Amino acid sequence: MFFGFLNTDQLILVIILTVSTVLLFTEWIRVDLTAVLIILALGLTGILESQDALSGFSSEPAIMVAVIFVLSGALFHTGLSKQLGDLIQRLAGRSFERIMGVVMPAVGLLAAFTHHVTLTAIMVPVMLKISRENNIAASRLLMPMSFAASLGTTITIIGAPAFLIASSLLRQAGQPGLSIFSIAPIGLALTLAGTIFVLLLGRFLLPHHPDKDEPADHFRLEGYYTELVLLSDSPSIGKTVEELEAGEEEDFHVVTWFRGRHPRTKPYGKKRMRSGDVILVRINPDKLATIEQERGVALQPLQKYGEEAAQLRTNGENDIPSQLVQAVIAPHSDLIGRTIGTIDFLQNYGVIVVSVWRQKGWIRSELSRVRIREGDVLVLVGDSESFRRITENPSFLLLTPFQGEPKPLRKARLAGLIVIATILLAASNVVPVVLALMAGAVAMILSGCVTIRQAYQSIDTRIFVFIAGAIPLGLAMQKTGTADLLAGGLQSLVENWNIHWILLMLFIVAALITQIMSDAATVALLGPVALALAHNLNASPEAYIVTVAMAAVVSFLTPIGHHGNLLIYGPGNYKFSDFVRVGTPLTILAAVIVVFLSPMIWTR
Repeated sequence: MFFGFLNTDQLILVIILTVSTVLLFTEWIRVDLTAVLIILALGLTGILESQDALSGFSSEPAIMVAVIFVLSGALFHTGLSKQLGDLIQRLAGRSFERIMGVVMPAVGLLAAFTHHVTLTAIMVPVMLKISRENNIAASRLLMPMSFAASLGTTITIIGAPAFLIASSLLRQAGQPGLSIFSIAPIGLALTLAGTIFVLLLGRFLLPHHPDKDEPADHFRLEGYYTELVLLSDSPSIGKTVEELEAGEEEDFHVVTWFRGRHPRTKPYGKKRMRSGDVILVRINPDKLATIEQERGVALQPLQKYGEEAAQLRTNGENDIPSQLVQAVIAPHSDLIGRTIGTIDFLQNYGVIVVSVWRQKGWIRSELSRVRIREGDVLVLVGDSESFRRITENPSFLLLTPFQGEPKPLRKARLAGLIVIATILLAASNVVPVVLALMAGAVAMILSGCVTIRQAYQSIDTRIFVFIAGAIPLGLAMQKTGTADLLAGGLQSLVENWNIHWILLMLFIVAALITQIMSDAATVALLGPVALALAHNLNASPEAYIVTVAMAAVVSFLTPIGHHGNLLIYGPGNYKFSDFVRVGTPLTILAAVIVVFLSPMIWTR
C-alpha cells in the first residue's frame, strides 16, 4: 500500500492535500478561505514553521499578482484598454478571416501584459459589436477571442499566476527561476498556432448559435441625462455639435442645445457654441463621474445653485462620485407627474438632482422641467444627513451608490508609457521583476493614472490570498519529501521513456486537473512532483515545471477551466459541448508544441 511508505508528516500532508483538493473542486467554501485553512493546517500540525506557513503573503508571486492587477486597473481607468479595443475593431475588417487574423494575435499580445479576464471583459462588447455590424454569429467570434487571451498569457511569466508559482517553486528548489520573457518562444508559437488553427480548422468546428437579444443595461445603468454649461474657458466654444461629439472618447450624445433657456432649432449643422450655452447630454456613468475634471465645463444643476451646492460638497469627500447616490422613484410616489423644478429638491430634501436615468423614452427638455415617472432613477448630490432623510421617505424606493468611476483625462498615453517602461525595466535584469512591476504600479498612482481607492479595488484579493496559501503547500511537499516520493513512483514508470513522452504525460495530467482546479492550484500541487521527477532523471527542471504550467493555462477541454470562458458563455449562447469540440483539438495542438519546444529551450 502507498500509505505504508509514508511517515507521519507525509501522511498528514496527504490528508491536507486531499481535503484541499475536494474543497477547491467543489468550492463549498471560497477558494481564498480554503487557502487560509491550508496555511492553518500546515502551521498547526507542525508540517511547517509558522514563518514558512505564512511566507506566501510576502512571496514574489503574491506581490506580483497584486501589482499586475493595479497596472491592469490603470489601463482600464485611463481608457487605454478601451482605445486598444476600438483600434482592434477598426483593423478587424468585415470578413471572418480578417477579424480572426487581427483579433487573436492582438488580444494575445495584450494578454501578455494585462490580466486576461479583464481583457476578455473589455473585448466582449467589442466582439458583439463586430458581430452585429458584420452579421456574424457572436458564438463564432467570442470563443476564439477568449482562447487567444489565455494563449497570450503564456508569452510572459506575469501573464498568469501559474508561471509565477512555477518560478517560485524553481527558486525553492535552488534554481534561478524564470525571467519575464523566458517562456516567450513557446507563448508566441502557441498564439500563432492558435490563430492558424481557428482560420484553417477551428472555423468548421465553431458553433453557429443565434445571438441573444439582451439589453445593453444588463450589468449597470447606461444613458444618464444631465445638463452641462460651457464656461468662458471651455475648449468647446466655437465648435459644432458634431465636432463636440466626435471629440469625445466616451459615449456622448447631445440631445438638446439651449441658449438663454431657449432650445436651439435643429438641425444644428454649422451652428457654433458660445460661452454660457447649456447642453442636455446623454452619457454613461463613467463620463458623468469625470465631467468635473474637464476644463471649461460644469454640471449646470450645481452651477445653478452656486454657494448652496458648494456648501453641500464641502460636507462630503473631495471627488464628486463619492457624493453621488441613485434614488429610484417608488410606485405611487407623490412625486410622480411633478417636475423636478417645482419639487425644489434642495429646499425639501437637502439634495440637488444632477442627472436622470429613464428606462424608456427620451428626455429632451431641461432637467428642471422633466416630469418624474415611476422607476426613474435620480442621481443626487448631498450629504449623509440628507441621504438618511431620503431613505426614510416612502417616495423613494431605494438608494444605491453611483456606479460611475472617474476616468483620468489625457492619461491614457502616460499609462501606456509607464507600462512599456515597466516591461523594459523588468526585462533588463537590472532590478528583480517584482520590484520593476511594483515601481510601475506606484508610478501609475503618483502620476494620477489611477487613484489609491481604484488601485486597491483593482486587486482581486481572492486570487492574492489563494496564491499566498498555495506557496507554502508546494514548500511542504518538498520539505516532507512527499514530492520526491511521488516522483520516485513516476520515475519507475517513465525512466525508459523519451523526454517528449514524459513531458506529454505531465501535460495530460495537468490539463485534466486544471479542469477542476485553477491554474495556480494545479501548478502548486503538481509542480513539486514535476521538479522532483526532473531531479531524479537528471533532466532540466525548467522544462518540466513549464510544461505543467503551460498545460494548466492552455487546456481548453471544458469551459470551466478558465474564468474568461465563463464570461463569454452567456453572450455567446454556448453549450458545454461547444468547448469540448473546439477546445480538445486546440489543446492537443498546444501539447505538441509545448513538449517539443520545452526540451529545446531548456537542456541539461
